[in-house]
Amino acid sequence: MPRGGSRGRRDGRDGRGGRRPPGREARQLKERLRTARGRSVSSTRWLERQINDPYVAEARRLGYRSRAAFKLAEIDDRFGFLKPGGTVVDLGAVPGGWSQVAAERVEAAGGKGRVIAVDLQDMEPVAGVTIVHGDFLDEATVERVWAALGGRKAEVVLSDMAAPATGHAQTDHLRIMALCEAALEFAREILAPGGVFLAKVLQGGTVGDLLAVMKRDFREVRHVKPKASRADSAELYVLATGFRGTSDPE
Repeated sequence: MPRGGSRGRRDGRDGRGGRRPPGREARQLKERLRTARGRSVSSTRWLERQINDPYVAEARRLGYRSRAAFKLAEIDDRFGFLKPGGTVVDLGAVPGGWSQVAAERVEAAGGKGRVIAVDLQDMEPVAGVTIVHGDFLDEATVERVWAALGGRKAEVVLSDMAAPATGHAQTDHLRIMALCEAALEFAREILAPGGVFLAKVLQGGTVGDLLAVMKRDFREVRHVKPKASRADSAELYVLATGFRGTSDPE
């Protein structure tokens, strides 16, 4: 999705080393599951949505590990925080779609930028990405992230984390907000002044409280709903730019 115009390249790249999300020309699949035998109604509907989702098809075609890659690509196309030579920490990185986009845009594979992916689960390697296996809430994991950063603070901290859904809207909202708050605390420690924090949240009453906290630490805070985020989803992203830095304790 080229910034500043609609002129693209036929190879699917956006001129910045990244990939364009599917536009109007992307053909939406109209396939239906031939049989739902042995599946629940909700499972069948989920599978049908995946099959008919143009972002899923495009992610597969371009080699991205998830359709979520297009969410990050679209947000960065608008706000331009993934810069060549930048240092990025991707929390909850599995399966790696966001790490792939970040690595492309900071040119990590060529050694210009750096991406550190952190997750409890194992993740298949991504060119130019350092994978730290562990819980980012544990001090030992934080120390390994600092080691991977090479003594340098990060310009960007990303979090596309979401707790497993319970089916209870208020519970799910509180759980994802708790993850976002934990990621924010991590970001406050690891971000360089002027840095950027991008995290998934859900619409709900406690979002305002979180934004108030973030506005003390960042010059600008906004909500973003990328087109690649499904319209019927309560998912939003909060983008905080211009980290003010933290003072050393007295």
